[in-house]
Amino acid sequence: MRIYRFKHKDKIHYGILKEEVLIPLRESISGVLKEGKEGIPIGEVMVLAPVLPSKIVAVGRNYREHADERGQQVPKRPLIFLKPPSAVIGPNDSIFYPDATKRLDYEGELAFIIKNKAWKLEKGIDADDYILGYTCLNDVTARDLQDKDGQWTRAKSFDTFAPIGPCIATDIDPSRLRIKTFLNGKLKQSGNTANMIFPVPELLMYISHIMTLFPGDIITTGTPSGVGPMSPGDRVDVQIEGIGTLSNRVMRVKP
Repeated sequence: MRIYRFKHKDKIHYGILKEEVLIPLRESISGVLKEGKEGIPIGEVMVLAPVLPSKIVAVGRNYREHADERGQQVPKRPLIFLKPPSAVIGPNDSIFYPDATKRLDYEGELAFIIKNKAWKLEKGIDADDYILGYTCLNDVTARDLQDKDGQWTRAKSFDTFAPIGPCIATDIDPSRLRIKTFLNGKLKQSGNTANMIFPVPELLMYISHIMTLFPGDIITTGTPSGVGPMSPGDRVDVQIEGIGTLSNRVMRVKP
């Protein structure tokens, strides 16, 4: 099942996609999903970011090849950081290139959405009880600022630095998904979630022992090798099998 958040006739809805038609939901996505009766062709709506989280918890160096290309060690436990909710944008929204950076990188990633409140989860829990589904995320990074600062908050937190979407896929296995990133149609990243150092259930449990996770929160799971720079005017596409393609263009920030 694919859940979309969208705008139609100045109203925002959640809906399930069925044969290019969105069936609006009558309940919150964090509760029981109840479908409405009338469908809306997806071509008639504006697709939005699938959730508005209280926080985005991101994982660094979760693919060995990416750690190697950055010349850094593989972490012994998940290396986490936060991106602010103000960084979220949706499909086809613009990524703004801040004047403060000279190198802006794409990082295509698999992200998952929290369904139920999670706190100090133990081994043996069913991760599906706490995960609504999965989506694409571009962990946009001001690489020069990351290297200069020695910590990642500024480099990862500018407005528009967390494109997510296009939907939440609820019925996929996250353990073996192909993930690709294209820049202006050219393949730049090609990986598989089977190569994650810390898989989804382990990340969920680990993070839940640090902070309470609320419905709608996003955990993004790290990027494969092949990260690289974007320039104003570029289009970047993050594609994950079973979910779809997240597309955004880069624009220079207006003065």
